[in-house]
Amino acid sequence: MLIRPANIILLLVMFFVTTAAAQSGRTKPTATPTPKNIPGPSVVYMPTQPTNSTDKPILNTTPKPSTDDETIKVESVLIPIPVSVTDSNGRAISNLRLSDFELKIDGKVVEIGELTRSDAPIRLAMLFDNSSSVTVAREFEKNAAVRFFRRVIRPDKDKAALFSVADYTKLEQSLTSDVSALTQSIEMFPPPKGATALLDGIVEVAEYLKSANGRRVVVIVSDGEDTYSDLKTTLEGVVKALQSNDCQVYVVKTKEFENYKRTGVRGGNANIRALTAERRMIELAQQTGGAVYSPIDDDELTQAFDRIAAELSQQYVLSYYPDSEAETSTEFRTITVNVKNRTGMTVRARKGYYVGRK
Repeated sequence: MLIRPANIILLLVMFFVTTAAAQSGRTKPTATPTPKNIPGPSVVYMPTQPTNSTDKPILNTTPKPSTDDETIKVESVLIPIPVSVTDSNGRAISNLRLSDFELKIDGKVVEIGELTRSDAPIRLAMLFDNSSSVTVAREFEKNAAVRFFRRVIRPDKDKAALFSVADYTKLEQSLTSDVSALTQSIEMFPPPKGATALLDGIVEVAEYLKSANGRRVVVIVSDGEDTYSDLKTTLEGVVKALQSNDCQVYVVKTKEFENYKRTGVRGGNANIRALTAERRMIELAQQTGGAVYSPIDDDELTQAFDRIAAELSQQYVLSYYPDSEAETSTEFRTITVNVKNRTGMTVRARKGYYVGRK
């Protein structure tokens, strides 16, 4: 039989293709194209691999918007805004309603989610400066703190924790509603000694309160001076930690008390370090909606603790739910709270919050 040259070439090509396919490891796997128009969850097929009969495709379970009656819910982050309102004589105004308040975020009027009164639970952390710089007033400060806890803490609602700070910060008593446990921890304070890592301590306390549910309050009992904190811990960073964790700061500044005990004169030594400490404490309080008290004697020290206790019992709490915009960013939003159609009132609230705080 006569075989034409064209047929010979065709037979040779078929021979080499069949031989190549039979050789293990030579065939490059090809990706299976993604099927189209498949209902339900999106299905992502990975490139072909050596598999057995039990292998299944990997599913992307991200839900798709539904055109039926299903509703996709987006959880919004609540921004609590404790607000204190006083008249020209410093007395608390306690008869305001939701419609009396105006809330602005970055200068724009926004809706207030709800208004609650001071029956919201308190989660309070007291940071006691136990460094050598506060020796003079130590015993009376401890007694005043005991009275403060007894007045503020409602056993059925509130909890408080106690920290000491010197060279380092120490948790003396974790959050508890047991006032006797707090009292015992205060009484067991060792004698003041060492330097003061105050800014580091405030950050640690703010982080401690981070997961606590309720109004988060930090009470600082200190002369405000810092001599030992990490150089990376700045005032701006401390304010951010407090704002991010929704903490309100009250300061009982002991410097004037100590100076008065030594000299018998209000004012005392206004050196640069003391002035820096004073400005620092004022900034922390103003940015978080708290206050600074600078008593000079036993009576004023008692009044300082009493005023903090009274304010916490008379606060309003505004609830604001931001839009979903930029929830993952770390931008700062300013807060302004006003009372409408009223004059002669002082309104004190936090100055802002950070989005994407989680």
